[in-house]
Amino acid sequence: MADESLFEFLHMEIVAYVYKHQSGDNNDQERGNALSTLEGLGFRVGQGLIERFTKDTPTFKDDLDAVKFLCKDLWINLFRKQIDNLRTNHQGTYVLQDNKFSLLSQFSNSKQYIEEAPKYLVYTCGMVRGALSNLGIDSVVTAEVSVMPACKFQVVIQRA
Repeated sequence: MADESLFEFLHMEIVAYVYKHQSGDNNDQERGNALSTLEGLGFRVGQGLIERFTKDTPTFKDDLDAVKFLCKDLWINLFRKQIDNLRTNHQGTYVLQDNKFSLLSQFSNSKQYIEEAPKYLVYTCGMVRGALSNLGIDSVVTAEVSVMPACKFQVVIQRA
């Protein structure tokens, strides 16, 4: 339980630090730089984590198996629960829904912080993209929040 709180606190501080030091005037370019930095940090962490968690796992036969692994095993190791819902169009687009995302649960459930929420999801988007990248899957990962603390991560596989 203590390690979950420490991770949540560390995550909040990383986001606050990056935003404070890279978006001083709060213009769009500086905010974009902050988002890019957070996504890059998450990307590298995702690469390392998936390498560690899949060392004894057979290779995945397709993209869907890799995404299912993320939704179950990786999510459990990171957030102590599975993704609540996984949807796909079977054409390379996956929507992962977490109804009580732990990195947003410290915020109020009201709409008061809904505009601030996306910057706290960028790191996780980077982790998902990094994990998939290390499995040989190029993707674009975005997140949206409509009701706190639920969020949806959309993963679009890039075909060569």
